[in-house]
Amino acid sequence: MTGPPVRVLTAVPLCDGHDSAITAINLEFIHQGIEVVYLGYHRSVADIVRAAVQEDVDVVGLSILSGAHMTLFPRVRRLLVDAGRSDILVTGGGIIPADDMAALQQQGIGRLFGPGTPTSDLIEYIESWAARHLEP
Repeated sequence: MTGPPVRVLTAVPLCDGHDSAITAINLEFIHQGIEVVYLGYHRSVADIVRAAVQEDVDVVGLSILSGAHMTLFPRVRRLLVDAGRSDILVTGGGIIPADDMAALQQQGIGRLFGPGTPTSDLIEYIESWAARHLEP
């Protein structure tokens, strides 16, 4: 992709306390030329949205294993829209049943990824999205 690098904010919201997978993903993003703003774990939805707006990111990637995906993804999306940033892609992954993934996508959430997904799939998805949605 030509032009400025895609900027991705990654975070692990609220009661999730894991970060090994997202840390590995962040490193792979960086190796592929994607800029990463990593908030860490135990972050509130308000913190995530505020940082996404302040850092002017293109993508918010959440890692959710707590089972709260049906609440957290839509809340982040809704607050971004309320902040005038409906252009930010909300994506991520975790332990999310296929039916829930489909329901979230119908609510405007991007593609979601489960355990074992190659990081190349995530990178390809983000770069493909960026090529269609970001100005060169």
